[in-house]
Amino acid sequence: MAAEASQTLERGLRLLRLLADGRRGRTPTELAAELELSRPAVYRLLTTLQSEGFVRRDDNGRVHLGFGVLVLARAVQPLLRDGALPTLRRLAEEVGATAHLTVAEGDDGLAVAVVEPSWTNMHVAYREGSRHPLARGAAGLAILALREGRTGYLITEGQLQEGARGIAAPVPGLPWLEASVGVIAFTPLDPGTIGPRVAGAAAELARSLT
Repeated sequence: MAAEASQTLERGLRLLRLLADGRRGRTPTELAAELELSRPAVYRLLTTLQSEGFVRRDDNGRVHLGFGVLVLARAVQPLLRDGALPTLRRLAEEVGATAHLTVAEGDDGLAVAVVEPSWTNMHVAYREGSRHPLARGAAGLAILALREGRTGYLITEGQLQEGARGIAAPVPGLPWLEASVGVIAFTPLDPGTIGPRVAGAAAELARSLT
């Protein structure tokens, strides 16, 4: 019974991950094909998940994530912030630029943790809770790169604030999280020096969250 329950839980989690990939829902038949399960098995999973609010069906019968996942997301964000702060603090002090952790939320990037350096005369005031399209700014572009399997750092200038330069790298190896670590500053950022440090911080954070 324990093995069967574990298998059911694993299948349910795989189903939720499929629905979280940004597509506009799936039919039960499509879910069964992608999960390589029978349709009755998928219907049993959907019945349980829908009763708990984790999935919902639209008028066309397509399955989407339910609003119950928002409760879990709100609980996870403070945990992410607390887990990221030591890494971001070291990065900000080392580089002399504002460091941040950004996570994907729909088509936007949401800054869930921000640390400003203590020793610089001028730095970017980037607030936790700041939101911007993923297609703008190094943090969002790094998340889009992660979706394509690329893990290197990206560089932008002036896309979020005039005169601000950003370098960000995706947080790799966490199938349950689309996120990036980045720095932003008004002063020049040497990509050859700072880029690898940002990528290293992203890798360090991934290890700490594993």
